[in-house]
Amino acid sequence: MEELQLSYFQQNMNNIISSVCDLNQPVVIKDKSTFLVKIEPILYNKRNNSWLGCMKGTGIINEDIVLPIEKIETWEVLSE
Repeated sequence: MEELQLSYFQQNMNNIISSVCDLNQPVVIKDKSTFLVKIEPILYNKRNNSWLGCMKGTGIINEDIVLPIEKIETWEVLSE
């Protein structure tokens, strides 16, 4: 990760942003000794440009998903 001064970034912003995209390497901008911002490239999945399946692997199942939350006796349909 490259660290750049704010003054250098202001003068060369277009070149820095294009190099971040081309090299896929983040850049940290700092002013004196204070870190201000981190610029990272957006990584796209080039194999699949569809929105279908984009959330795959992000869900978490905490409990049983088949049983109802309440007791079966409280459901009129199931008690008949």
